[in-house]
Amino acid sequence: MKLSYDPRYNIAYIRLREKTREVETIGVSDELNIDLSPDGKIYGIELLNANEQLQIMEGGELVLTDESTGKTVELSLGKD
Repeated sequence: MKLSYDPRYNIAYIRLREKTREVETIGVSDELNIDLSPDGKIYGIELLNANEQLQIMEGGELVLTDESTGKTVELSLGKD
């Protein structure tokens, strides 16, 4: 899984699978698209207006937690 964020366009993308040749994009709302691979599995999730949806602020952080182990990793989202 890969999470990317482009602050220029304020779009976040959560990629769940390796790249496929074709995806079908389904618009769920004005701010959410889901990409499906040809076999019907979710390829990725696109969040438009991402800073609002993810509450990203300069100097903010992304916290990933493995619920089974309790292990947590924090990543800074601030500008370098």
